Amino acid sequence: MTKVFSCLALLGLSAGTALAAPPDAFFERQVRPTLLVCQDCHGAKAASAGLRLDRPISPLQAAEVLKRVRGEGNKDRMPLNGTPLNKEQLLSLDQWVKSGATFPPITGGQGAETKEPEKAKIKHWAFQPVVRPSIPVAKNPVLREEWIKNPIDNFVLNKLEANKLFPAPPAGKRALLRRLTYDLLGLPPTPEEVETFFLDKSPDAYEKAIDRLLASPHYGEKWGRSWLDLVRYAETNSYERDNPKPNAFRFRDYVIRSFNSDKPYDRFIKEQLAGDELPDGGNDGLLATGFYRLGIWDDEPTDREQARYDGFDDIVTTVGQTFLGLTVDCARCHDHKIDPIPQKDYYKLVSFFQGINHFRNGGPTDEKPIFTTQEQRESYLSRVSELEKRREENQKKINEIDSEFRSKFLLTSGAGSDLIELKYRYYRDTFLKLPDFDSLKPEREGEITKPYFDITVRDRNQAFGLVFTGVLLVPKEGEYTFYLDSDDGSRLILDDKPILEYDGIHGQGQEKSVKITLTAGRHPVRLEYFQNIFGLGLSVAWEGPQLNRRTLSTLESSGPEALDLTKRIEQKGAEVLGAERVAERTALLKQREALAREEVAVERALIVTEGGPTCPETFVLARGSAAAPGEKVEPGFLECLGGETPPTIPPGITSTGRRLALASWIASPKNRMTARVMVNRIWQGHFGRGLVKTPSDYGLQGMAPTHPALLDWLATEFVKSGWSIKKLHRLILTSATYRMSSQPDPKALAKDPQNDLLWRFDMRRLTAEEIRDSILAASGNLNPATYGPSVYPDIPDSVQQGQSIPGKDWYTGRMSAADKCRRSIYIFQKRSLRFPLLDAFDQAESDRTTATRFASTVPTQALGMLNSDWMQQQAHTLAARVTKEKPDAPARVRRALHLVMQHPPTEAEVNRGIKLLGLLKTSGSSEQATLERFCLLALNLNEFFYLD
Repeated sequence: MTKVFSCLALLGLSAGTALAAPPDAFFERQVRPTLLVCQDCHGAKAASAGLRLDRPISPLQAAEVLKRVRGEGNKDRMPLNGTPLNKEQLLSLDQWVKSGATFPPITGGQGAETKEPEKAKIKHWAFQPVVRPSIPVAKNPVLREEWIKNPIDNFVLNKLEANKLFPAPPAGKRALLRRLTYDLLGLPPTPEEVETFFLDKSPDAYEKAIDRLLASPHYGEKWGRSWLDLVRYAETNSYERDNPKPNAFRFRDYVIRSFNSDKPYDRFIKEQLAGDELPDGGNDGLLATGFYRLGIWDDEPTDREQARYDGFDDIVTTVGQTFLGLTVDCARCHDHKIDPIPQKDYYKLVSFFQGINHFRNGGPTDEKPIFTTQEQRESYLSRVSELEKRREENQKKINEIDSEFRSKFLLTSGAGSDLIELKYRYYRDTFLKLPDFDSLKPEREGEITKPYFDITVRDRNQAFGLVFTGVLLVPKEGEYTFYLDSDDGSRLILDDKPILEYDGIHGQGQEKSVKITLTAGRHPVRLEYFQNIFGLGLSVAWEGPQLNRRTLSTLESSGPEALDLTKRIEQKGAEVLGAERVAERTALLKQREALAREEVAVERALIVTEGGPTCPETFVLARGSAAAPGEKVEPGFLECLGGETPPTIPPGITSTGRRLALASWIASPKNRMTARVMVNRIWQGHFGRGLVKTPSDYGLQGMAPTHPALLDWLATEFVKSGWSIKKLHRLILTSATYRMSSQPDPKALAKDPQNDLLWRFDMRRLTAEEIRDSILAASGNLNPATYGPSVYPDIPDSVQQGQSIPGKDWYTGRMSAADKCRRSIYIFQKRSLRFPLLDAFDQAESDRTTATRFASTVPTQALGMLNSDWMQQQAHTLAARVTKEKPDAPARVRRALHLVMQHPPTEAEVNRGIKLLGLLKTSGSSEQATLERFCLLALNLNEFFYLD
């Protein structure tokens, strides 16, 4: 409930809207969402105190509910275990109670009073198929002839006329170009571009401006940034270490290129969800699957299996909200409390992703080489082959020296003279302690051809046991020392008596020894050994009168062979091989290390991979716990959207093919949500909010569309256009609705203060990235370079101290001054170290999908804009620019204001600027210093921050 209340608070619901909206619309938008979230305690399944809020209640009951949520009457405030209602929610409930507490019937909207609540919920408008509506005809003949530019305006005007309202006048040409340029590029137009457009009197001047901006490479940067918000893009993993993700920037570049090329949206979906499974996926198909790797990742989880399902939840959440506009993730632990999404449907979606290799932050399951030409691919493969040959030749030389050492070392150790008549018995079982091997049936038996205990007769590296029997030849009577070491259990028996034992689960490294007196001649010997898991190794040796220590087990039995052999050569190499041969081997080992580090230079993509055509089974998890599996489920689509069964996976595919089936369903023209959700996001990008104000929640707790017929018409038009996003832009931007001014109208403000009916264009503040990029553009510092690795602008040391390791993975020193001034989308996005200016102005949180940027107003914004070192530098650069371009103070003031506001300043504005320069100069500042302070002021103007 807490989560839902916090979401409602973000909707910014106001009392003004409550007073102005029609009763039914007011109830659906303002009241029902609040009542719905109370249904855990006051719904069909639980009617605490006999009160249900999913059906009509009396005015007296409604009044009592209002008192309880206010905390009045010396009783506990409701909801008991949730966040208290905010001011707007309380005002809405108050208005509802005063209006009689009416409870309108459901007409496919939010919620339902029915004996079959889930079926009634499926009647919700968003779960219905998209049907292309007819285009309404305006009643007013003047507006019909002179105002309407395309069908969008018909739908908007139809609503306005029904409410006896009129559209605002058109925006001026200069304001319109500024609006258009920011909406398409996220950058300000230059003063020269504004003047050129202003003076262009051709009838298609506006359309030419749209086409010019859509063709700009900076278009993809603006709209790619919006998409990155949705897919929780960041370049690090979060948590304490917050290490970088390898090559994450290539996904960002893929997104920018996709928007610039007007990639069809259905293809864009398929590439991100299953680009590696597409028969013609190519590089983009690989790059796009980096989508799966963008979320937070704990490299040291307490419960690895639970962390794995947390990763699935991140994917289901992002897919559900981004592509389908549904909070499917609310059904992870139980049936969705609001929408008709059972828990089983959640795990059906999880099963589409079960085959994915778990993220390891690099390596072959997370990265793959990418090539732009066949020649590049062939060249890379040739260089890889050459490197492998050099590695093989190096290893061959090392092996030759090692073989020479083995043969000579064994000879000097008395090879073949200690153990004879050796036999073995082999067991396959999991042992924790040395068993009574004689009571067990061996899997096989045989003779040992070498005169050593040799565990290489095994056929696996864990869960096995061996018993060796034979004869030890003692050359002379006397005292002998025996040595035993093993990774797990071992027991040495001589003359039928145990003399050394190393039992249980442990590792090598603490050798045991014992001294015994033996007579010369034959002595029966037995060695028992078992290996559990995680390790391998057995070492047996002895020494005695006139007998230097020598091995009774093969070198290969002693654990990791190369490490053991290297250690032995360090000890005995000079004696056995000679110093020159040992030095040769040492040089070869160094060369091997260098060859292991050597890589063939190639661009790599952060990708997703699967383990093969099969994947683990999926079960419904009770309370979302990986330790509590329940009913088994197979891949399947959401029942509320039709619930079709995925198609059979085609033969020959090397992965499961499940993700491709899901992607094809989501990207289908028949999907009820996909086109609606995307056209609403594009609308939101141009108008500041969508026709559906909850762009990632079309469910029953989301907001109903203000213009449902327009939404569906746009959705069908989008699909009809071949899923072209640029065509959709052009359609919206050429409408009279988009070209309206933000001029207020008292009558409209009184009737529709939230502008739900679109009677004017809403002013908006620039986004965080637009603010920084605009400052750089005005000062002349903006570096327009596109694509490539991320950059690291200067961040104050005091900010970097907030990291667990201050300054970690922030490489300012590697950056040129020009690189530090690239567009904000290219700044390295580190989850634990956000760029201060972007953070202050509401940059998207990257831990989860972000559908809407909210514009907060807090004191730290003004403090940073006036006092930060970065702003002082930009003011200095802007002052230097206008000084170079203009000869005197009045001209410099005029030029600075023109650059900042993108229109010629009025004489009054210029005169105020000149007056300010005079005031600053009287305080003793130099002429240049006063101009810099004026430029700092200009960069803080409201007109600079807000888009009209």
